[in-house]
This record gives sequence, C-alpha cells and structure tokens, in this order.
Amino acid sequence: MATGTQLSEQANAKRNPFLRWINLREGEGERTFWMFAFYATTASGLSWLEASAVALFLSEYGATNLPLIYLASSLIKISLGLMYSSMQRLLPLRWVIVVTATLIALPLLLFGLGLKHPLQITIAGFSALQCIVFFMQLWVEASHALNDLNASITANQLFNVREIKRTYPLISSGILVADVLSGFSLPILLKFLPRDRGLPMVILLSFGLMMVGVGILIYLSQAYQQFFPDARRRRDEGRRSDAAMPKIRGSIRRYTTVLQVFFGLGQVFLLLIEFQFLSQLEQQQSAFALQANSGDIAGFLGIFNGALGICELAMQWLFSSRVIDRMGAFSAVMLLPLVVLLLSGVSMTGLIPVFVGVLILRFLYELLHYTLFNSVGPFLFYSVPEHLRDRQQSQVRGIAEPMATAMTGVVLVGFVSVGWDNLGTNGHNFIFGLLIVLALGWILSIVFLRRQYVELLVLNAERGQLSGSDVDLRALRQTVIEKLEKPGAEADKRSCIELLSQIDAKNIGEALAPLLTKLPSALQHKSLEVMLNFPNSAHLSAVKGLFDENPAPEVMAVALRYIWLTEAAPRIDQLRPYLNPKIHPIVRGTAASLILRQGDPKQKAEATNTLRLMLTSPQKQERVMGCRALGDALYLQALRLYISDLLQDPSLSVRCAVLEAIGATRSEEYYPSLLKGLHFKSTREAAKSALVRLDNDALPMLVKLADDLQLSDLVRGEALSAIGQIGSPEAIELLIARLQTSWGNQRRNLLRILLKIPQDQGIETVLDRLGRQGIEQMIDQELMLIGQVYAALADLLPERVRGREADLLRRSLQDTPTDGIERLFLLMKFLYPISSIQAASFNIQSGSRRNVAQGLEILDNTVDISSKRAFLALLDRDLITDKLQSLSELVPYTPMRPHDRVKYLLDLRHFISDWTLACCFHLARQARWGLRSDQIEACLHYPRGFVREAVLSYLHLASPKVLVEILPRFERDRDVIVAQQVAAMMKEFGVPSSKKAEKSSQKPKHLRVL
Repeated sequence: MATGTQLSEQANAKRNPFLRWINLREGEGERTFWMFAFYATTASGLSWLEASAVALFLSEYGATNLPLIYLASSLIKISLGLMYSSMQRLLPLRWVIVVTATLIALPLLLFGLGLKHPLQITIAGFSALQCIVFFMQLWVEASHALNDLNASITANQLFNVREIKRTYPLISSGILVADVLSGFSLPILLKFLPRDRGLPMVILLSFGLMMVGVGILIYLSQAYQQFFPDARRRRDEGRRSDAAMPKIRGSIRRYTTVLQVFFGLGQVFLLLIEFQFLSQLEQQQSAFALQANSGDIAGFLGIFNGALGICELAMQWLFSSRVIDRMGAFSAVMLLPLVVLLLSGVSMTGLIPVFVGVLILRFLYELLHYTLFNSVGPFLFYSVPEHLRDRQQSQVRGIAEPMATAMTGVVLVGFVSVGWDNLGTNGHNFIFGLLIVLALGWILSIVFLRRQYVELLVLNAERGQLSGSDVDLRALRQTVIEKLEKPGAEADKRSCIELLSQIDAKNIGEALAPLLTKLPSALQHKSLEVMLNFPNSAHLSAVKGLFDENPAPEVMAVALRYIWLTEAAPRIDQLRPYLNPKIHPIVRGTAASLILRQGDPKQKAEATNTLRLMLTSPQKQERVMGCRALGDALYLQALRLYISDLLQDPSLSVRCAVLEAIGATRSEEYYPSLLKGLHFKSTREAAKSALVRLDNDALPMLVKLADDLQLSDLVRGEALSAIGQIGSPEAIELLIARLQTSWGNQRRNLLRILLKIPQDQGIETVLDRLGRQGIEQMIDQELMLIGQVYAALADLLPERVRGREADLLRRSLQDTPTDGIERLFLLMKFLYPISSIQAASFNIQSGSRRNVAQGLEILDNTVDISSKRAFLALLDRDLITDKLQSLSELVPYTPMRPHDRVKYLLDLRHFISDWTLACCFHLARQARWGLRSDQIEACLHYPRGFVREAVLSYLHLASPKVLVEILPRFERDRDVIVAQQVAAMMKEFGVPSSKKAEKSSQKPKHLRVL
C-alpha cells in the first residue's frame, strides 16, 4: 500500500502545475500549444479575409447574389473533400496536411495582388476586380471547411482518442481567440493603411498569417513524424469487424441518416441567418453611420466578430461544459432551434425593428453554434463503434453540410429571382417563417436522434464496448424507460438495465421502479438487484406492488430485502409467516436473515433456529439457501458453529456458498479459508468473489499472496485479479506500483487486469500516474528484451552450437518474442483505441500475408510511439538479421561467442522466462562452459524447482566439491523432484543425511480438498 501511495505522490509532484490546471498530462502540452497556435493563426488569417471579402462583395454585388456563392461553394467543398481524400492515397499524411494548408493560403496572395494592381480587362461582361471579389468570397466559404477538416485530422493524428477529449477544447478555442484578436485589430489596422489600398494589404497580411500556419504544420510533421503513418492510406477492406453484423449495421445506417439531417439543418440555419444579416447590413448602413465604403463595412464586421469572439470564449471556457452536463447534450443543443423560434417569432410581430432582431439572432445563434453545437458534435459520434467513428464523422459532415449549402442556395436563388429588393419586410418575414418551420423540424430530428443514439448505445453495451463518458444520462434514462415499456426481446431489455446500472447506478430506481409490475420475472429480479445497490424509500410503493401479483420466489426474496432494508421503521413481525417450512427456501432464508438484522432477541432466536435447520438439512438446496442467507445477515452470531462443517460439506455448491457468506459477514477468523480457496479450482471463483466483497480490507492479504514468489503463477495471478476486481483507488495504486517492477507473465497479468477495470479507471489511472512517457518506456523495455533474444538466437545458431540442450534453449528463446509482442499490444491498449489494437493483433497473428499487411497498416495509422518504425519492422520482417537491424537503435547488436552469450543471458535472468534460464544451465553443463559464481548462487535460490534442479545438475559436473558443501541445504527442498535429486546426489557422494523431513499429511484448515 505504501508503495502505491508513494508512487502517486511522486507522480503528482513531478506533474507540471500549469498542465494540471488546464487538465493536460505530461507530454501533451507542447503538441497542444503548437496545434492551438496553428488553429489561431490560420483562423485569424481567414477571419481578416472573410471580413474583407464580405465588405467587397456587398459593395460590388450586394447581398442578393449571396445564394450563388452558397451554390458554387457547396460544389467546391465537395470537390475539395474528394481531392483531400485522393491526396491521402497518393502522399503520406504528414505531407497531405502541409500541402492542403499551402493550397488554402496561395489564392490569398493572388487575391491581394489582384486587388492591389487590378488588370483592366473584362471577362464575360465582368471586370477583373469583380471576378476577383466573386472568387474571393467563394474561396472564403470553401477554405473555412477545408481548414477545419485539416486541423481536425492533424489533431486526430497528434492525439489519441483519450487525449483528444482533454486537448481539443483548448485547440478549438484557437478559432475563438482568433475572432477576438483579428476582429478588434482589423478596424485599427485599416486606420493606419491607405484608404484605397487598405483591404488588399489586409488580404496580403492574411496570406502571411496563413503561411505562418503552414510553417507550424511543417514543424509538427517533422518533429512528430511518429504520429503520422508513412504509408499512403488504402482501403481497409480486409478489416474484420462485428459492426458488419446486420443488427448493428442497420442501426448505424439509421443513426447516420438522422445525423446528416441534424448537421444539414445546422448549416441551413447558419446560411439563412447570415443572408438575413448581410442583407440588413447592406440596407441599414445609415443606422450605424456607415458609408458605402467597403472598408467601413469591414471595420464594423471586425468589431462585431471581436465582440462575438469574446462572448464565445467566455461561453466555451466557463459555461458550455456546465450547460451540457446539467441539461444533457440533446437538451443543450435544442437551445439553438428554440432561440431561432423565439427571435424569429418576435421579429415577425414587428415589436422590434427587423435589423435589431436579425442582429440579435445572428449574435445568439453563432454564439450557441460555435460553442454548444461544436462541443456536442463529436459527442454524437461516440455511440458509433470506435473503429468506424472517424469514417462516419467525415462522411456525415462531408456530405450533409455541402448538400445543405447547395439546397439553401437553390431556395434563396429562387426567392431572389422573384424580386427580393421589392418585397421589403415581407421578404424578411418569409425568411423568418421558413426559419420557424425548419426549427420545428430540427427539434423533431433531435428527438429522433436521441432515440437512435441510445439504441446504438445498447447494442454497444451488449458487445462490451462502452464507457461512461460516452453517454447523455438524461436522454439515456428516458429512452430506456420507453424501450422497457414497449414489447421487445428480453435480452435487449436486460442490456438496457445493465447499461443504466453501469453508468447511473445511483439514480437507476427512478427509471426502473415505475416499470416493475410490467416486466417479466427475470427482469423484475434483475431490476431489484441493481436497485438494491442504492435503495430509496421513494420507490417502496412500487416494490410493494409486486406482492399483489404473486411473484416468483426469487423476486419475492429480493423484494423483501429491499422493503425491510429501506423502510425507516419496518415491522419485523410481518416477516414471521415467511419462516414457515413450507415457504420456498430462498424466501425463508431471506426472511430469517432480515430478522437477524433488525429483530428483537426473541425474533432473532426464532430466525436462528430456522437457519440452523436449513444449514443442517439433508437437502442440498436447503443448505445452499441457508448459507446464502448467512451472507445477508450482519453477523454469523451463534450460527458460526456450523461454518467449519459447512466448509467440508460434500456439496461443492454449499462450500462455495459458505465462502461467499464469510466474505459478506466479514468473519475475520475464517479469512484464511478464503485465501486457501484460491488454491483450488473448485472453490476459486467463490473465494475470489468473497475477497472482492471485503473491498480494501482484503488488500493486505491479497498483496501478501501476490508477492509470494514461492507460490505458483496461477495463484499469484488470481490474487492480482481479485485486487483488480476490487477496483478501488488503493487497489489500482497497488497494481500500478507492481507494474513497472514486474516482468514476463506477471506484467502480462497486471496489464490485462488493469485493462479490465470498468469505466477505463485502470487505463486512466495508469496514464495519470505513469504518463505516456512511462508507457513508452515499458514498450522500449519490451523491444530491448526482444532485441537481446534475437541477438542470442543469432549467436546460438545450430551450426555453432549442437545438441539436444542447445535445441531446447533455442526453442525457449523463440517463444520469448511472441510473449513480448503480446505484452506490447497490451501496453498499446493504454494509449490507443482497444478495438484498433485488437484488430491489428488479430490480423497479424492470422499468418495470412494479406491479413498481416492489413494489421501493419492499421498500426501504421494508429500508433505514434517514438519507436514506431522499429516495432512495425519487427512485425514485418522474417529474418533474424533484419529484425536485429530494425532494433539497432534500441539494442545495438554485438556478436558474441556462444559461451559469452549464455552468460549474458544469465545476467538477464530477471527478464527471461524460467524455462529459458534452466535451459542455459543445461546447455552450459552439456558444453562444459564455466559460469560465474554470482550467477550460480542467485539461481540456486530461484523460486522454480526446475531451475534449482538445473543448477544442481550443472554443479554436479562443474564443481562436485562445491556441490557436496551445499547439498544439505536442499535436503528438505519444497519441490519433490529437487528433494529426490538431492537425496540421490547425497547418496552418490556419501554425504550423511540429517533427520528426514517430516511429511505433513494434514489437510488445509477449514477447507476440504477435492
């Protein structure tokens, strides 16, 4: 325990206070800063470009031509999206992001120079200046989408799925900071620039900022090459996934369809409100003392964007997460259509001027859109299986938003063609009416989205791929109630209950209590069991209502327990009828245990007698139910007299039940029986379950068992597994404290246990305590060991060392890299999506060339550790020399003589397997090689008997004199084979035997061995 606490304190002491304050871990700060700088720089450049382009466009074309921009920009967005996808197949990703950022910036140079030195030519009746203004506005619409996509993909490469949740809110706030800085700086900048050339200069400055962003991307792509795959991205046709199952595939298809409607409507609102705003700005210039000069319009837009940016920053940093947490994601995002409904309705009534209504609507909608809407956006994809999430997100956002832009453009073009300028207020009222209709449709889409979201969550829960951070509790609770009320498969409803119990166990009674009488018996029992974890008197009437329907005995028993443990003043005398021998044993035992908890002395005596009769009954079911009832009682009281006999009961079910009762009643005198129960297969699970119920009280016992090197790996592993199932912070700390100091099978067991702890607590705590650097250090250790093993295989080739012992050593060494690669995949699950690592591991282990290539590609696109190249080459190469070359940076290979290599392996005895260690001594004996005394002495005390046997065999040949001196120390060796070997050697050398060790024939106390 002390070790885990010290480790935690050291980790916290080393952690940067500033990083802790902004919720980042060590190693994430620099990447987050550079991504923030990139996003803020490019967004500032685009903000200046947008304000300038809008001002020039309104001056040259007016707001009525904006729908043409929407139409054309949608086609360009789709084309750019296809181009971006194509580039990923032609170039490595780290070059794709740089080329894309450069392509976004280059047109700005042409626009600035074209405006500064316009050509005196006419194209299709339009001047060169008008063409530049049109294409500049078009490029503004397209470049925003492409820059956001580029930034999102870069961030996804630099940060894994766990890191992105902490870092991306900080990165995305770069665009808000850019709005503030660029917005307020633009009017000041225009004052110091010549009036006739102000905007061209601003656009050239925008180009400069964009190129600074390109420079940052070049630095990121070179400094963090390991985060980007070298291979060009190909189709992952070979990836096998249970998402191909018809049930979940259909759910994903329905969900993504609703998502497309949801995001499409969000884009429609953004464009319609922008059209209204710019139309009013063009018409109402005099209201703000603006002249028709485009520089003044740009200055006003800069101030507006700056003020909006300040509010967005405050909203994002102070309120967004709290609003989403308290209201739920779906309720929070519903604020957007509600704001549109309210302000559009008020504006149509004429209570406020149209411009004021549009100005407020534009301000509030963009405030909510770029904070709540953008924050909720990634969350909506969390219910999609992890390995499909990025693909679905790019498809939904890449298709829905451009299509919505095109449709909005078509509608507005048609509307303008009938005479927008002549409609006046009626035209704006038409837009307001359209907004109201669409807002109602958006609300309806959010309702459907919530239902499909929870349905997909339930399917993920059935497959065990869900964590607590992936859900909106309010939406989930409401949808679970609806799903349980409707007819459906019992398995689906059970999954709903289990899902809710995992994520919101404290308030689960609110959802399940009203439904108890409508559920089948099995689900009633399941519901009451999870409700018992957090009983609430408010649900008593619903539970009591079950007794009117003559419930099944299992349901009646758990309902009795719920009622009498929840009521403030229960009437114990009402339980006495249930003590009748004719009552089902499970109900009778439950009633007796409840009376033992809360009854008076007379009632307790009667309950004790009932349980006594059950525990001594000749019927196995009576004894089993009696033992389970003991577990529900607070204390064993007089019934503890029967425990010793029950521990040796002929029935395995009875013995397991009494072990669980010992854990439930915390009977300390019988704790040794729980520990002994871990040694035997028949009682292992029951003993472990009982120890887990003891929670932190069991940790000292389990730690002592896990650290006992004399015990088998199986028993030590079961002790560690029990610590993991306890899952408390103290238990996790104990596991982490042993993770870095363990090796081989124990490290593998620890990694598996930590990965299985629910809600990713083990993963998050390991990352918090050890950090990414600590995980990478262990990965490098594994790779270094594999390198040493391959070096040994290269030096111990059959042509250099022959014989049976040499073959055994080579065979044992060949198994070591396989074990090391397994541990490497386990370690990587702490850094990357588990499903991706599992898919890669499955493909690589299949042996098929195509599957291996597929697995390597998955790893190339997922892994970003510093030793990534060495790891991929290790999996890809076949020859030992090639593998050694790939690991040369970590483990430089120096050829050795076979004799020296074996001695070097013995120096690595803490890392190689026990069998490999024994084979080294057998080979040294057969080849008559001399070994150092410190190596011999250390291995003489090795926990495994076959290692000690190998050392004694070596000494028999290498140094009989030394062997004779030490043989008496091993005469009573705990390993029977070693003891027999020593006896034979003592007889051979004529060493007098001491008093023979007494053979204990006693059976383990309290526990019968089958």
